[in-house]
Amino acid sequence: MDSVPALRSRGLRITRPRVAVLDVLGHGGHHDADAVRRQVNDGDTEVSVQAVYDVLAVLVDHGLARRVGPAGSPAQYELRTAVNHHHLVCRGCRAVLDVGCDHGAAPCLDPHDAHGFTVDETEITYWGHCPDCQSARADLGGHA
Repeated sequence: MDSVPALRSRGLRITRPRVAVLDVLGHGGHHDADAVRRQVNDGDTEVSVQAVYDVLAVLVDHGLARRVGPAGSPAQYELRTAVNHHHLVCRGCRAVLDVGCDHGAAPCLDPHDAHGFTVDETEITYWGHCPDCQSARADLGGHA
């Protein structure tokens, strides 16, 4: 993602922290706020933890980033906002991976009873153990 045009397209001010955070997220994957801060601070911009949280909140509010909040784990952030997808979360190492949707562009948008809501998004999280954690569990007799 080209950070400056993306920020301008949403009417946001161009600031070094915003550009730096978008650049980190632009490398793909899922990142918690602390990982974003460490990567930003490894570059030529120094930001506080609070500044990173503030930037992430603005990016999510303006549709430039997505917040993924697996239970029991810090929130993760990604840039994939326009592509409908779900997430796999490892119960062992807490890795978060994208998984495509098997049922078209907008699955599960028609619940049995929407109670008057207009549903425009769903979040599905699959939980399990990644191959590395499965191996570790097997090595410990399944008690990891």
